Amino acid sequence: MNLHRRHLLSGLGLLVAGWSLHPGLALAGVRRDSRVLMGTRVDMVVPDAPDAASAIEAAWAEMQRQERLMSRYRSESLVSALHRQAGRGSVQAPPELLAVLRQAAALSERTRGDFDISVGAYDGWSFDPAQPRRPSAQELLEERRLVNHRDVRIEGDRVRLARPGMRIDLGGVAKLPVLQAGMQVLEHHGIRHAMINGGGDVLTRGQLHGQDWRVGLRDPRAPEKLLGVVTLRDGCVASSGDYERSFRQAGRRYHHVLDPRTGWPTEGVRGVVLVARDTAAVNGIGAAAMVGGPARGLDLMASLPGVDSLLVDTAGEVHTRGRMAQRLQAA
Repeated sequence: MNLHRRHLLSGLGLLVAGWSLHPGLALAGVRRDSRVLMGTRVDMVVPDAPDAASAIEAAWAEMQRQERLMSRYRSESLVSALHRQAGRGSVQAPPELLAVLRQAAALSERTRGDFDISVGAYDGWSFDPAQPRRPSAQELLEERRLVNHRDVRIEGDRVRLARPGMRIDLGGVAKLPVLQAGMQVLEHHGIRHAMINGGGDVLTRGQLHGQDWRVGLRDPRAPEKLLGVVTLRDGCVASSGDYERSFRQAGRRYHHVLDPRTGWPTEGVRGVVLVARDTAAVNGIGAAAMVGGPARGLDLMASLPGVDSLLVDTAGEVHTRGRMAQRLQAA
């Protein structure tokens, strides 16, 4: 879940908060850069070195290239091409997109449809606080016909959407692979210590000034506060929450994580955090847990070997799995 937007320093090193580093934060020997990718702010932090600037630029270039493949909001993306060809034909997909689509398909089967990228068909929602929009019940009923993950067909290196009007949304499964691609570029350029953080997901390598990276976890019950802090060297923190993109209308709050079966925002779970060494182990799990609800979400999280996780339900209870209770430190 997103980190609090202040920055806290302690004797153990840097506490990343707000999933972004404060623009005014100045640490000797640290180079940072921030840009907007996939509709969210992404921050990159590395110890300063002669080749750090060129490595950072190369990492941004690769992440931007992959974003252009997978963004549903870019008319030139392959995802947009898929939408235009829905029910008509297939699109040849590069390995990066195929890998994400296969991960999505496997997770959809594993969660019995709790995770479903064809949820993109519910495009009547707007979570822009300046122009919020809630679709009518009739709109959702009509769009529901187009939601079925099995109708996203992968045939060799080609992909097609089986029915006209289908749309996919890779927001829940593409971000971590894109951030991972940026980290791999940094490593290829000899950068052994780095953090990339964007929209609730954090990847780390090595340390900062000899100290493990510290990642603060935002409390979905009170987003201005922190639940606690985890330290991380080589690994990732992935999160989902109901508080970041939302609006209130007629006394009710609506958020952007939609239930594929209804098109309405999920209920029962406020936020999920997963800590793992490998991004593939947790990719898409947070969204699936929010759709499935507390019981199914906790069962899913408990089935993940080597993953420490946390779920906050709508009753305000905090549930942990794995070693999360032991590794969560006070902020």
